[in-house]
Amino acid sequence: MPTSLVAPDELSVQLYTVREHIAQDLPGSLRRLADIGYRRVEPWGLVDRADLLAEHLPTFGLAAPTAHVHLVGGDIDAVFAAAEKVGVTTIIDPHVPEENWTEREGIERVAAQLGEIAERAADRGLRVGYHNHAFELERRVDGVSALEVFAAAAPESVVLEVDTYWAEVGGEPAVELLRRLGDRVQALHVKDGPRTKVDKDQVAVGDGVLPIAEILAAAPGALRVVELDDHSGDVFEALERSFAFLTGAKA
Repeated sequence: MPTSLVAPDELSVQLYTVREHIAQDLPGSLRRLADIGYRRVEPWGLVDRADLLAEHLPTFGLAAPTAHVHLVGGDIDAVFAAAEKVGVTTIIDPHVPEENWTEREGIERVAAQLGEIAERAADRGLRVGYHNHAFELERRVDGVSALEVFAAAAPESVVLEVDTYWAEVGGEPAVELLRRLGDRVQALHVKDGPRTKVDKDQVAVGDGVLPIAEILAAAPGALRVVELDDHSGDVFEALERSFAFLTGAKA
């Protein structure tokens, strides 16, 4: 009997994974995700798609508790309005350029900027987070990863969405990182592959080398968000295999 690592209704999927399909047919793409069994999604580029998402997500029984949208330097009022329209409660900056993470001063500046946005967001009932790539783990300040320097500098109101695959690529074992970061981690990007920087090397969750069960156990309260930055095969098939592996469903 397959083992369930995640309850089906607690699993989300980053819509960037199916970006090419969404560009052609947003409602059809959402239907295919719902047919697999996903009940939550994580949009990207939230402001531009807010109207369409608000229209189509309910049709397929989908909710979007989190979303990726650039916050630092962005139009924050537009972001807040889009989040409220779609029903997003946590807005996550997916990328602050690498040059900001090379020394403590720059990292602390990013932390302060997101802290200010989080304060404004709280007035609207929203929460702010940050999502890492590999470079925030590769860069070190006094022997500590830049991401952990950021976490220490940012107010508690700024949460983390740890991309566990990129953490491993960046040289930090995800399980140990998650244990150190503790409750600041409110969401995970769950992905798999051979720990390379080549996006197309990524595979369905469970088909790669990452210790997925241990990773999930290290952040028991975090939302699990499946993502493939790219894939050499059929991406919907990979998402179906990921769903089956994580939920114990029959593939």
